[in-house]
Amino acid sequence: MPKPVSVRAGQVEFVKVNTEGIDWRDAYQWLLGLRWPQFAVFVAVVYISLNLVFALLYLIGRNSIAGIAPGSFSDAFFFSVQTLATVGYGHWYPQTFYGHVVTTIEIMCGVFLLAVMTGLIFVRFSRPTARIVFSKTVVIAPLNGQPTLMVRVGNARQQSMVEAEFRIMFNRDEPLVEGGDFRYFYHLKLHFDRLAMFPAALTLRHVIDEQSPLYGATPESLQASRAILIVSVVGIDPVISAAVQTQKDYLASDIRFGERFVEIYTSHGDGKLTVDYGRIHDTEPG
Repeated sequence: MPKPVSVRAGQVEFVKVNTEGIDWRDAYQWLLGLRWPQFAVFVAVVYISLNLVFALLYLIGRNSIAGIAPGSFSDAFFFSVQTLATVGYGHWYPQTFYGHVVTTIEIMCGVFLLAVMTGLIFVRFSRPTARIVFSKTVVIAPLNGQPTLMVRVGNARQQSMVEAEFRIMFNRDEPLVEGGDFRYFYHLKLHFDRLAMFPAALTLRHVIDEQSPLYGATPESLQASRAILIVSVVGIDPVISAAVQTQKDYLASDIRFGERFVEIYTSHGDGKLTVDYGRIHDTEPG
């Protein structure tokens, strides 16, 4: 029976059971999904393990390698390191048919390992990422006389994102006439959902009117319906002309009623604006 598969989407974890077996080709996505420290540890473990295996093989074939001390595991290990890297300093070399066979296999493994790791490292470095800062909370407060849901997002890169698109999806459990609950998903209408340029920070706003699924919502009702907000930003990195995307989800406990975000822009009157990213999460009574 296949093992349960854990998939985390923001703050929610899904455990998949009775799925098909994991495809070995999923290893590529798994490796690309590792954080850099995890990836470095994985490469180191594979590299050291491979050298340990071949060091043992060299020791099995006694006197197969000229120059190393008889029975010296450290010499066999470092000869394996040289062979895997196809360095070959000349002090140690295979002198039996068995030694030549093992070194040939190891050199082939080294070429394959180098090609795979080089490809993975290149993809990890070249893959564009959206450095978007999301506010830690969502606020609901009157704006222009109407209750409004607000989320603040900031572009943390040194250049503007272009053709940026913003979306907020709201989902919650709602009772059915037949009994029980059903999960409903809504796209919240925003004051604006697209910008030609996204250079700094802005606040996404959704007016809570009678057509809004949030109309009449309270902290208690959101908590009871297991409400979740998902904020998504999609745009183009102008440096490499590639699409980037990121998102953040908010639980009912992350929604604050009666608060608004503090001002983070300061105008200098000469066309220059200062944006204080240190206050991007700060709120005040609304």
